[in-house]
Amino acid sequence: MAALLLRHVGRHCLRAHLSPQLCIRVYLFGLSALLLPGNFESYFEFVKSLSLGPALIHTAKFALVFPLMYHSWNGIRHLMWDLGKGLKIAQLYQSGVVVLVLTVLSSVGLAAM
Repeated sequence: MAALLLRHVGRHCLRAHLSPQLCIRVYLFGLSALLLPGNFESYFEFVKSLSLGPALIHTAKFALVFPLMYHSWNGIRHLMWDLGKGLKIAQLYQSGVVVLVLTVLSSVGLAAM
C-alpha cells in the first residue's frame, strides 16, 4: 500500500517540479526577447568583435552550462527520491557521485558545441 501511495505521490511531484520550471523558462526567454534591443545576430557579432580567445569563451560557456546541468541531473535524482528509490545512505552517496560525473561530462559536451 505504501509503495502504491509513493508512486501516486511521485507522479504528482513530477508534475509539480516540471510545470513551473518550464513556465518560468519560457516566460523569461520571451521577456528577454521583448526587452533587449536588437536580435541574436547582433549580439553574436558583438561577441565576435571582442576578439576573445577560445579558452575564455569555452570557460564562460562551461560556467553558464554547469549550474543548469547540475540542476537538471539533481532534479532527476530528487524525482527518484519522490518515487521512494535510492534512499539508503550508500545509494545517496552513489547517486551524488553519478550526478557530479554526469554534470561535468554534459557541461563539457555542451560547452564544446
